[in-house]
Amino acid sequence: MISTDARIMLEATLPVVAAHIDEITANFYPRMFDEHPELLSDLFNRANQKSGSQSAVLAGSIAAFARLQLEYDEATQRDIIERIANKHASLGIVADQYPIVHKHLFAAIVEVLGDAVTPEVAAAWDELYWEMANVLIGREKELYEQSGVASGEVWRTATITERDQVAPDAVSFTLASTDGRPLPDFVPGQYVSVQVRLDDGARQIRQYSLTGRVGAPTWRFSVKLDGEVSTWLHEHAFDGDELAVSSPFGDLTLPDGDGPLVLASAGIGCTPMIGVLHHLVATGDTRPVQVMHADRSRARQPHRGELGRLVAQLPDATLYQWYEHGVSAEPTTRIGLIDLADVPVDPAATALVCGPTGFMSSVRDALVDRSLPAERIQFEAFGGTR
Repeated sequence: MISTDARIMLEATLPVVAAHIDEITANFYPRMFDEHPELLSDLFNRANQKSGSQSAVLAGSIAAFARLQLEYDEATQRDIIERIANKHASLGIVADQYPIVHKHLFAAIVEVLGDAVTPEVAAAWDELYWEMANVLIGREKELYEQSGVASGEVWRTATITERDQVAPDAVSFTLASTDGRPLPDFVPGQYVSVQVRLDDGARQIRQYSLTGRVGAPTWRFSVKLDGEVSTWLHEHAFDGDELAVSSPFGDLTLPDGDGPLVLASAGIGCTPMIGVLHHLVATGDTRPVQVMHADRSRARQPHRGELGRLVAQLPDATLYQWYEHGVSAEPTTRIGLIDLADVPVDPAATALVCGPTGFMSSVRDALVDRSLPAERIQFEAFGGTR
C-alpha cells in the first residue's frame, strides 16, 4: 500500500494527471521506442500502436489503479492486475523491463505537465508506479511458477499437425510438440501467444484462445483473417510448419464450483467458449449452461457446427444465437443484434463474455439489468489487430 502522504498528493493531482493522461501516454511510447526500437518490432503490438488503442489501454490502467488507491476496491484491483499480468506473462515480460517503462513514462509526465510536477508530486506518482509495478511483478512471478517456467522463458517451438477451415475467413491450427511429448495442460479459456517473423523482419506477437480439450497432447487455436499476424498465419502456416508459441495464460477461465454459467460471445470471440465447452463435455459436467453467440450470418460463423454439437452433449445447456442477416430457423435463433430481453438469466450465474468492446458493453448492461452482479461478469476483448 502507498503512504498516506502519497495518497494525499494523488488525490490532489489525479484530476490534472487524468485530464492529460492521453497526452502523456502518446508522448511516452515514441520516447521509449526511439531508445528501444526492438520493443516495437518484437514485443509491442505495432498495429495497436498505430491505431492508438495501446495508449488508451495504458492510460486507463494507470488512472484506474490510481483511483483504487483512494477508494480501494479489492475485486476491481484484482481484475486489473490479473488481466495485465497474464498478458505480460504470455509475452515473457520480466522485472528488468519495468525500469525502462518508468524512465520514459516519467519523462513524458514532466514534459506534458511542466512546472506542475513538483518534487512532492513526482514522489507520489513514482510511489504509485512502483506499487503497481511490484504487484504486477509479483503476480507475473507466480504465473511463471505455475506454468513451470523461469521468469520470461515462456517460448517453445511447436509443429502444425493439422489446419482446418472453420469459417470462410477463419482457420484452425492443431499443434504438437517437436519432441513427441504432450504439450503442457491449460485451464479452459486460456490463450497462447504466437510469434511470427513478418516480411519486414519484425517479430510480432498475438494471442489466440485454445479451443481444444484439456488433457489432450496437442493444442488447437483458431485465427480470423484480420490483422498482419493473422494474415501471415493464413498465408504462410501449413501442416508441417513450425511456430513459436508461449505457455498458456489468461484470466477468462472456467470458474471453480458447479454454479450456473453464461457463455456469451461474438464472432471469433467464441474460441475461449469452445475450450470451456470441450472441458465441460469431457468431464461430464452437469451444471446449467446458457451459451449465447452473435454473428453476422450462419455462413460466416466460426465453429458453428462444433458449438452446436458441444452444447447438445451437455445435460442442462441451451444455445441462443443471433445473426445480423438471414432467416430464423430454430426457436432459439434470432435475427438482429443480441437482445436478452426474453432470455432467462439465472442471477446466481457467472458470465464469461468475449467479443468486440461494443458487444461486451451491451451484454454486460443487459446481464446487470437481469440482476446478475457485475462482479460475476468476466471479459476478454477480441479486436481487429490480431
